[in-house]
Amino acid sequence: MSQPTVDAYPDVAGIVAAASAFVRFRPGLCTLRVAGRSREGRPLYVLTVGHDRPRVRNILVVAGAHADERIGGASAMRIAERVARDPHLHAGAGAAWHFVLCLDPDGALRTEDGPAVRRTPAAHFRHAYRPPADEQPEWAPSIRPAHDPLPESEALLTLIDELRPVLQCSLHGNDIGGAWAQVTRELPGLAETLGTVCAERDVPVQTGTYDALYWRATGPGVYAMPAPGERSQFDSLPEDVAGSTWIRPHAYGGMTALFEVPMWASAGIADPAPHPDPGRALATAAARLRDQTRTTAALLDRARPYAGDPQLLRITEGLIAMAPQVAEEWEALDAAPPVPLTRAHVAALDIAARRMPLRAAGTLRRLVPARGALAEEADRLLRAWSADLTTAHATRWLPVPTQVDVQSESVLATARLLLS
Repeated sequence: MSQPTVDAYPDVAGIVAAASAFVRFRPGLCTLRVAGRSREGRPLYVLTVGHDRPRVRNILVVAGAHADERIGGASAMRIAERVARDPHLHAGAGAAWHFVLCLDPDGALRTEDGPAVRRTPAAHFRHAYRPPADEQPEWAPSIRPAHDPLPESEALLTLIDELRPVLQCSLHGNDIGGAWAQVTRELPGLAETLGTVCAERDVPVQTGTYDALYWRATGPGVYAMPAPGERSQFDSLPEDVAGSTWIRPHAYGGMTALFEVPMWASAGIADPAPHPDPGRALATAAARLRDQTRTTAALLDRARPYAGDPQLLRITEGLIAMAPQVAEEWEALDAAPPVPLTRAHVAALDIAARRMPLRAAGTLRRLVPARGALAEEADRLLRAWSADLTTAHATRWLPVPTQVDVQSESVLATARLLLS
């Protein structure tokens, strides 16, 4: 399965089955093992390509850290196949590659509910499942108390300690936007490489991003982690990169690179021109966020008698509670931005402000009975808000094979830069 042959994401079971077959046809070069188990007891599979020998340079690729970002597993298998076919990427480079096929299989199973083929934006938010930050394996160590770790986080940290990777690659995806990378240490040449990969596939490079607004841009679409003590994110975000699993390879002289690829591309997030009036645009986004959040909160009040899933209720309540702080941060940003705000920055912030109520409404939709007035109202909000988002940002669907191609080629190019 070098690439999906249809425009659909493979499920986790399919990825594991493909990895099992892959290993059977490459005895001696590839192995598949279980490196731990999830909270619900599901195995965390690790596929290895390459030989264990003295002074081997290990590369760790982590897929499925966020349950609603489904591209990582297919990308991991594509990379594994490329590495297995090219000895220059393993034996010739003195390297071995290790692939966590899905770090959050419990969450992935929830996201796989619904249509397996390409979804509309409304259907995406209706079925996508994203746990709270303290239950996301990469972020959880920075939030949870030491006596209550996630087993998925512990398994990943143990694997990092075992492998001491020179490079950890974390495979992520975004709903709407472009491709970009975040690195915990600067890697010269990465921006040029990412630009070439994206240009050849007509995918925009995201030069403004909500996630990394406070990170240092080392080139178009590549953001380097701030120095210790410097601000790294918005106050409304509970996680802290300095306490995440991304930092663990630093103990062994390694680094982490995170690769984002969009489901729907939007050219606006690649526009480096200065925004003519960022204050007004951000105030409009903040007002819309407050209004849509109030609408969602009112619907949640009506839905509470039917809310039988405490996890979904917690997620919905958390998004509703977070929104006012986000709105305040957006309104204050124009007065003291960390960087001059371009059209790309404002577009990314507007997408983030529109996405939050959509995630809340989509999660709420799963709380209510399948039919009835509450379900109809939640579906109406999802359709209307998704249509507004896709119209405002002129989105176009990126076929799954294209998403896989961009992400896998970006990882391979990064490894070549580091290994050379």
